[in-house]
Amino acid sequence: MDDYAGMNDIGAVVEADRAHVWHHLSQHKQYETVDPRVIVEGKGMRVWDAKGKEHLDAVSGGVWTVNVGYGRESIADAVRDQLVKMNYFAGAAGSIPGSIFAKRLIEKMPGLTRVYYSNSGSEANEKVYKMVRQISHRHHGGKKWKILYRERDYHGTTIAALASGGQAQRNAQYGPFPDGFVQVPHCLEYRKQWDVENYGERAADAIEEVILREGPDTIGCLVLEPVTAGGGVIVPPTGYWQRVQEICRKYDILLHIDEVVCGVGRTGTWFGYQHYGIQPDFVTMAKGVASGYAAISCTVTTEAVFNLFKDDPNDPMSYFRDISTFGGCTAGPAAALENMNIIEREGLLANTVAMGDYCLGSLAALMDKHKVIGEVRGKGLFLGAELVADRGTREPADEKKVAAVVADCMAQGVIIGMTNRSVPGFNNTLCLSPALIATKDDIDEITTAIDGALGRVFG
Repeated sequence: MDDYAGMNDIGAVVEADRAHVWHHLSQHKQYETVDPRVIVEGKGMRVWDAKGKEHLDAVSGGVWTVNVGYGRESIADAVRDQLVKMNYFAGAAGSIPGSIFAKRLIEKMPGLTRVYYSNSGSEANEKVYKMVRQISHRHHGGKKWKILYRERDYHGTTIAALASGGQAQRNAQYGPFPDGFVQVPHCLEYRKQWDVENYGERAADAIEEVILREGPDTIGCLVLEPVTAGGGVIVPPTGYWQRVQEICRKYDILLHIDEVVCGVGRTGTWFGYQHYGIQPDFVTMAKGVASGYAAISCTVTTEAVFNLFKDDPNDPMSYFRDISTFGGCTAGPAAALENMNIIEREGLLANTVAMGDYCLGSLAALMDKHKVIGEVRGKGLFLGAELVADRGTREPADEKKVAAVVADCMAQGVIIGMTNRSVPGFNNTLCLSPALIATKDDIDEITTAIDGALGRVFG
């Protein structure tokens, strides 16, 4: 505590950061001449940096995480109370908050029954891949081991998660990757690969074409985001998800929905897949589960999948031989429980739908004003505006100019995002994910900032 108290000198804090902290997604050469940004306080949807500047955060902590906003004392109190009673025991044993949250979570996910705790979205997804591979060995004679993933989707930063990532710039320089991860085409109709009326069904049929090319007996799982996040905020077109479900069932392929971004209210339902009437075999989640108040992720699956790991209790290799050290922390489920309580108590799902519609309408109005906006799209408070150099040709806007719009908004005191070093040539989408507590005044401030920035950057 003494060391921390000494950091009340904010200059010392900044210098300690510059000297010792390796930041995410940052070229650090810049910090030799400019100060690294240090965020020191948050309340509601506002954050303050070390220089005292106030910002409206339209990206929920930068990466779609702080769903219920900053400064929630009831979550902090729940975590503190739990930690002084029992902070940790390995996940081979249970805990009170872990058991209660699992029950509450499953009540929101009909057809799913089991929760496996870990500490990040990347890890949650890797658990699925390990489960699929073990099922292959134990129940398919080593067949059905391949995992399909979609172009533009993102599933994490570990090597296996990158192997399942459809963003070439995220993956660059980190290979070679493990075998058995196979890409299927994206489903962004604005960048359509097929000139057909039923684009959603056609994009799903492209998955079947890959399955037939690889051999259905080799495919164990298909992993998809319900709404693609960092790859451009892509809402699947009509008919897509229903056809995907049909294809998976036809070829006995497990369906894994990655809800790390969309889960726990972001799209206006508890989970993004619930908009589409489908039944996944796996659902993974992290970010918004506890709104960043504690580290937690969940891999949720069906009883049918769970039973595959207890078919032969006499075989010492028949169970899921995995551990996540920090999956045993009690802070995560304690925070998650109160996070869920807040969403229910304050009606934040309904607010997300209402404010999402309002924001989408406001972005559409900006599109009428600024020819550089080629398309606006989104679900709930998860929205994007794709910027183009020419609406007719849909040539993407220059990435540096898109970044300049983000920087201009930051200078105005509004934090927005963009697709960042993800898809070569297509890092041209502005991204918005304000907290689920957003009001019309917040949305107006965000879109007014974007309006001004677009005018200054693009004329």
